Amino acid sequence: MEQAEIEWRVSPGLTEYPAALAGMEERVAAIHAGEARELIWLLEHPPLYTAGTSAAEAELLSPDRFPIYRAGRGGRYTYHGPGQRVVYVLLDLAKRGRDVRGFVHALEGWMIAALGDLGIESRREPGRIGIWTDDGEAEAKIGAIGVRVRRWVSFHGMAINVAPDLSHFEGIVPCGIAEYPVTSLQRLGKSAAMESLDRALRAQFGDFLRQLKGVEEKT
Repeated sequence: MEQAEIEWRVSPGLTEYPAALAGMEERVAAIHAGEARELIWLLEHPPLYTAGTSAAEAELLSPDRFPIYRAGRGGRYTYHGPGQRVVYVLLDLAKRGRDVRGFVHALEGWMIAALGDLGIESRREPGRIGIWTDDGEAEAKIGAIGVRVRRWVSFHGMAINVAPDLSHFEGIVPCGIAEYPVTSLQRLGKSAAMESLDRALRAQFGDFLRQLKGVEEKT
């Protein structure tokens, strides 16, 4: 029943970043005021770079390649573009434990479980941001997480590489980690259909919410 109270939105085509940011800002205020439902928003952006609150200018290698936006989320520089599923997670954490670290941990687990449904074994790595997998003999990043919380309502969220142009990541040091490459479902030879990932995310959403409920029960 709780899942039914949360809106799921899948936006077709490419959503401009400023429009998405404005939409999140408006919805966060409405959720806090009790005037709107929580929201899981799935979309794709045109090619762009975003800078989180910890972004270092030296990590922007090609400043003229794509538009650059200050995101307001945690983290450093990241890339968004076609073929990457962006999942914006707007939830009221005031009723889900008020634990930001627990929320991020649950997001990581949600991504790992969804990728597992698609045949990709992925994991957290101590000291590294994001979700990692094996790409041949190399470790590679397949998903990024960056969140912001305002008045205990979360926004921003996570990005999963389905079939983006991986060369577009070369204009930045993704999330400040230069030692490892990025990868995608397509590069790993798995289903590159966005709908397949969306189904996996939806199938694992209940477990994600239960993790948050577990956080709430501990507080």
